[in-house]
Amino acid sequence: MKYPWLWRFLPLALLLLQALVADAQIQSNDEPASADIAHGQYPLGAQSSGDPEETDTRPANGNYMQKQLVNFLFITADLYGIFPLVEHVELALKILRESKIAVVQTEKPSGLVGYGVHYAQEAFRILFMNGPRPDSTEKKINPNVVRAVNELKIAAQEDEDPDAIFLLAEMNFYGNFTHPRDFKAAFKWYQELASLTGNSTAQYMVGFMYATGFGNGVERDQAKALMYHVFAAEGGNTRSEMTLAYRNHAGIGAPRNCDEATYYYKKVADKAIQYYRSGPPGGHSLTRESYRWADEEGGVYGEGASVSSSGPNALRDGSHSSNEASLEDVLEYLDLMSRKGELKATFSLGKMHYEGAKGLPRSFRKAMKYFKLVTKRYWNKDGSVNPSHPMGIEKLASKAAGHIGMMYLRGEGVEQNFATALTWLKRGLPNGDSLCQYQIGLMYLHGYGVPQDAFKASSYFKAAADQDFPAAETRLGALFLDQGDIATATKYFELAARWGWMEAFYYLAEISNNGVGRERHCGMAAAYYKMVSERAEVIHSSFAESNAAYENGDKERALIAATMAAEQGYENAQSNVAYLLDEQRSLVPLDSILPWGQKPRPSLLRNAALALIYWTRSSKQANIDSLIKMGDYYLSGAGIAADAEKASVCYHTAAEAHHSAQAYWNLGWMHENGVAVQQDFHMAKRYYDLALETNQEAYLPVKLSLIKLRMRAYWNRITNGDINPIQEEEVSKPRRTFKEWIAAFIENDEEEEANYRAQMYKHDEDDDFLASNGDSRRLDGENRHEDGYYDDLELEIDESVLEGLIIVSLAATLLVLVYMRQQRNRQRPNENGAPAGANPANPGDGNDRGFFPRPGEPEFAQWVAGGVGH
Repeated sequence: MKYPWLWRFLPLALLLLQALVADAQIQSNDEPASADIAHGQYPLGAQSSGDPEETDTRPANGNYMQKQLVNFLFITADLYGIFPLVEHVELALKILRESKIAVVQTEKPSGLVGYGVHYAQEAFRILFMNGPRPDSTEKKINPNVVRAVNELKIAAQEDEDPDAIFLLAEMNFYGNFTHPRDFKAAFKWYQELASLTGNSTAQYMVGFMYATGFGNGVERDQAKALMYHVFAAEGGNTRSEMTLAYRNHAGIGAPRNCDEATYYYKKVADKAIQYYRSGPPGGHSLTRESYRWADEEGGVYGEGASVSSSGPNALRDGSHSSNEASLEDVLEYLDLMSRKGELKATFSLGKMHYEGAKGLPRSFRKAMKYFKLVTKRYWNKDGSVNPSHPMGIEKLASKAAGHIGMMYLRGEGVEQNFATALTWLKRGLPNGDSLCQYQIGLMYLHGYGVPQDAFKASSYFKAAADQDFPAAETRLGALFLDQGDIATATKYFELAARWGWMEAFYYLAEISNNGVGRERHCGMAAAYYKMVSERAEVIHSSFAESNAAYENGDKERALIAATMAAEQGYENAQSNVAYLLDEQRSLVPLDSILPWGQKPRPSLLRNAALALIYWTRSSKQANIDSLIKMGDYYLSGAGIAADAEKASVCYHTAAEAHHSAQAYWNLGWMHENGVAVQQDFHMAKRYYDLALETNQEAYLPVKLSLIKLRMRAYWNRITNGDINPIQEEEVSKPRRTFKEWIAAFIENDEEEEANYRAQMYKHDEDDDFLASNGDSRRLDGENRHEDGYYDDLELEIDESVLEGLIIVSLAATLLVLVYMRQQRNRQRPNENGAPAGANPANPGDGNDRGFFPRPGEPEFAQWVAGGVGH
């Protein structure tokens, strides 16, 4: 036997076991403990297993003598060295703390020279340097880390300490304290902890590694992944609940099951709404951390070529541009305008600091300063209106007062004060500010500093809801729901859901899931619960960690955290994981020629099969760029056997959405070269033309492709090739009558006038300074008066109509001339003095002698050659 000396402590161990059994019997009528001795929950402050999902819920009303006996036995056992594991774990943690070892090593550049070299390498990488390279040197392990690991291994292997096992698993998986990542060792420790204690975090990690095969730590097995996630979800692990919900929703590892998806999504949504309502009045502020990293570089295919940065998405959120640089420019510009006295700029600064943004943390102090700068221009210190206030700032000042009142109500940046909050909120009521109305209604609904009065609250909510304020619409819908008016409540919830309001989605999910006032709709309930769950990122997702690691240059850690969020069903995380793993970005990798252009690509980032999995899942959640990337992988055989037909299906699906010029171009290339389809130059030209029609930024690549295509078509013609040639198609245009042409012209003019008036109205009414000072654009996002705008209008006149107009004009001219001639003849006087009505003896001697005198008359001599008339 390895440790024969342990037999002398057998009686003590039996006594301890008896005490534990007695203590368990005392707790039998209460909830079962979620943490016990097996989880490392020792008395006297021993270390826990590190499971964030598990807390000690042991009741405190047990037998006092039994508890004292248990504590005494643990103290005695510790003195005799029965549990040396506590000493080993504490010693290991002490070594790690005192060593002051950096937890994460980053590759983020610093300094002017560092950034210059970094961006030069990035530019070279974009063009040539994306081919995979093997890892070079291994990182050296700090000697103190080796000592700490040895202590943990002693406690884990000899005494099966859950804390030591958990720490070893985490260090091997995440590479904490400069410990090298060893995913096989991490899987071994996680699995041992899950089997030993049923730790839900360990079960989640084992399921995660089975699902992804991360770092080749274990072979992918979706069935086992599902099993471990079920165990973890039963233990209350929110991440596993989210993962199971998505897997049942999408049919991953098992057939699609709407009821199971709804069940798990509801569990997460309940936690999300509970967290939201546990915050200050009005609920927690839910910060959005999920965004696509590729959009910072213009999308997966670059600026203009990706769907995310072209067409209708070109100006959406500006996420495809340099976000940090643009944010700094905006703040600098707004600050400049604010100093010049532009109150809209001042309010915009306050709102930006209050809400925060990517690259701009929230600052309640700065927000309060800017809001008060606005209100001081409209109100005096006693609350009276300043008679010399600038014109037209009533609504802006009311909005600022609403934000100040809300901050006092919620205690954000200031001490919570309901009376002060009410004073500020009432200032905005005369101008009908919806935020003020909603916040006062909230105070009356819950009795914050005022008598509780649901009727008054509903009146304020109604006033705010009439202005389409989503929070007020949700509250008003909840009040109608309490009264049993399901139809009206649903109407208000749907109005608020248009703005993405989380509570509204939750109420709609509950109505759909329980069949309240309608037939139960499982699919709709699952979709609503999914929206609620994904909006509460803070309770289960790892976006903050992955974003921080990505920005710091630690792409391996970013990949780990992003993959966890991707397994939970976040589309943005799925595209991020695939983007990090993507090796298909450059056409001509020259890293073998110029090896200093880029550092070796870590082996963890070289997994084309996993990249294809997440491109596929992202595409199923309506990401067109991911769908095209999926086709690229099938076409090139990256991560899977090459299958050009599947690639063609992917491109056709993306093209049918009429959003991707890249998909059209790919189809044109496939028809030009006969890949998966019959070679057809005519169809190739058609797809190239469609690519240009879809996105004008594709002009250069399309024109170059057409030049090459025409050269090949010419060669095919002179060599009598059997490829279908390019056939010039006559563009058949509808023949329009003159009346239809006039109607189209008038209609277009009215449309332009309406758009112009709508845009001017928008500029006058918009309180957002950025919107009012941006570039002049139509409501649909297109330029209103670009050069050549009217050149595209098809105002052609039919040839028959034109011929008819010419004939009618000539006939009318002829009639006018004949009429004028007749009138002149009737008005000419009778030169011979003949009485009216008398007939002349000689017809030639009549009054009408013509314009010239006749021969023999006295005036005739003047018109002969050399006369006066000439």
